[in-house]
Amino acid sequence: MLKVTLVKSTIGAIPKHRKTVQALGLNKLHSSAEHQDNPAVRGMIKQVSHLVKVEEI
Repeated sequence: MLKVTLVKSTIGAIPKHRKTVQALGLNKLHSSAEHQDNPAVRGMIKQVSHLVKVEEI
């Protein structure tokens, strides 16, 4: 399992990255979501790695 936390605002981000963050279940700053560790989720995290913090749980 991966815990993904939004640590930087999406205000200046490109629209594709905003939608990726939303698809990860993150709305406000410092909100967190847990996801299964699979290639699809890893790809989404890699795309917005500059906006999120990832922890393995």
